[in-house]
Amino acid sequence: MEYRRLGNSGIKLSQLSLGSWVTYGSQVEVDAAAESIKTAYDLGVNFFDNAESYAGGRSEEIMGAAFKRLGLRRASYLVSTKIFWGLHAGPNEQNTLNRKRLLEGIDGSLKRLGMDYVDLLFCHRADPETPIEETVWAMSDIIASGRAMYWGTSEWTAEQIREAIDIADRRNLRRPIMEQPQYNLFTRRKVEVEFARLYEGPGLGITSWSPLASGVLTGKYANGIPAGSRMALPNYSWLAESGLSKDRLDAANRLGSIAKELGVNSAQLAIAWCSANPQVSTVITGASKPEQVKENMKAAELVKRLSHSILEKIGRATKKACDL
Repeated sequence: MEYRRLGNSGIKLSQLSLGSWVTYGSQVEVDAAAESIKTAYDLGVNFFDNAESYAGGRSEEIMGAAFKRLGLRRASYLVSTKIFWGLHAGPNEQNTLNRKRLLEGIDGSLKRLGMDYVDLLFCHRADPETPIEETVWAMSDIIASGRAMYWGTSEWTAEQIREAIDIADRRNLRRPIMEQPQYNLFTRRKVEVEFARLYEGPGLGITSWSPLASGVLTGKYANGIPAGSRMALPNYSWLAESGLSKDRLDAANRLGSIAKELGVNSAQLAIAWCSANPQVSTVITGASKPEQVKENMKAAELVKRLSHSILEKIGRATKKACDL
């Protein structure tokens, strides 16, 4: 497993990581989570991603309980969480990044995780109703308090991130150092085009999510939605509405042919493709059982085999379905 610096920061993340979205609290509980976390940890994964809104807070509780059960040395792994959506319907408790929400949000997450701090803290979405300066001050204060080590954004625009960085620099505050965008063979524009000017100067790090495009790139949806799959879950049917277009299904089929030529599966190839981008510090993968973790982590070795010609071939195979 390779370890990469998160942008220009000093912290290093495993090139592949494990996230809890959809699985923890929806598909697995503490026993299964602990097994998957330990499997990933033993394979070199040091970063585990979460968010307060995943399964209504239950995902954080499960992850926290799993780590407690495993008894792993806290300094040997990194945990993140994300704040924005909230768990309650009050006017200052949902869909906001105001100071009150952020300070109460981190305290709630730490309680659910059973931890003294998280390593990475993300603003889960941008808040058009709260001045970015207020958000930057609050996040900087959280870092200063020791409740988080670094902060960043998730699904913000390049302009919003640039404004937050400029405010932090002018006010001598902690600046955001990472962004968590969706990145896969279908969704490329933000990471490859919009953020281009934020890498060299500001040194933005990328912790990307959905490398398999919610499973479409694995090819398992070629003949419909199988029972037990992500898109079959009651609260995630919306993924099928935008994710199962003919162009995407055809592209997934072509990717499968390339994977077969390389002697790997489509999921491993799609994950390795994301990790081959030098701007991506870590690719967040998902798994409901240890066997899936083991298969996904094989992508780390595959990255070294992705020559320029193979990457071009993959690009041609998926071009019609991507957003570039």
